[in-house]
Amino acid sequence: MNSLYLAIAAVFPLAFMMFVGYVLTLKKVWEEPFTRQLNSICFKVYFPFLIFYNIYQSDFYSLFSLKLILFAVGSIITSFLLLVIIIPLIAKDNRDRGAIIQGMFRSNFILFGIPIVHSLYGGENIGVVSILIAFVVPMFNFLAIISLSIFSDKKQPIFEIIKKICKNPLIIGSVLGLIAVLLRVKFPVMLEDAIADIAHVTTPASLMVLGGSFKFNNLHKFKGFLTIAVVGKLVVIPGIFLSLAILLGFRGVELASLMAMLASPTAVSSFTMAQSMGANDELAGQIVVMDSIFSVVTIFGWITLFSFQGLL
Repeated sequence: MNSLYLAIAAVFPLAFMMFVGYVLTLKKVWEEPFTRQLNSICFKVYFPFLIFYNIYQSDFYSLFSLKLILFAVGSIITSFLLLVIIIPLIAKDNRDRGAIIQGMFRSNFILFGIPIVHSLYGGENIGVVSILIAFVVPMFNFLAIISLSIFSDKKQPIFEIIKKICKNPLIIGSVLGLIAVLLRVKFPVMLEDAIADIAHVTTPASLMVLGGSFKFNNLHKFKGFLTIAVVGKLVVIPGIFLSLAILLGFRGVELASLMAMLASPTAVSSFTMAQSMGANDELAGQIVVMDSIFSVVTIFGWITLFSFQGLL
């Protein structure tokens, strides 16, 4: 019974905030131009502040685990390479290939990871997931740009690809956070509080915007691809790598962090990136929507399963 409560407590806030965002759109409290603008603000401002603050606040040297980071990065690279081989056998259009690959290996780790681990283990334990974010988020963005460049009708010079990677706000937030902890920078309390206030806006604002962006038209158009992407993202890939993580001895907050990384839905920014790089942005958007909805059920399932087994 305690395992079920733990799972509900972790997932309910996420589902509720997405539901509130959907209702706000339904009741026309906010319109699409506003949600698009707010989503852009979340990506360019709130998320970098959140990443920076959580890394800055973490007890980096005591929580740093090379084994955890290597496993996380290795699982992402492995799943990416497998998808680059498998997906072209299923989808014939390059624009579809890029959208599906990105939709299956890239997760909304920042948005879902911190609240899930916070719900399971409390605020004092989110340092592990924050440090993991610093290494994983740049990897997600780097590989997403690579995959969309390979399978794109808009071929871009390597210099442009590198420039996009370096200018990505999430990568900038991660790098600045790492620099701050490695140099042991200590800001005045007033500045820390201001950064914390901005960071704390991120999760509710982003989840409500995500819920408000849900659109259910034309789902039948990509039914086959959506089924492959959703099942692969939320069940198959987490099932493979979380099983391996358990065999390698990961438990508790480390396993929860890996679960949040692997089982979270596709990153919202994947739609914007697909749109700007010539991939099938309509398919990318539908993958985000369906992943986000079904992830509430699958994340609940993963937490319940691991809790019953005494792994969390």
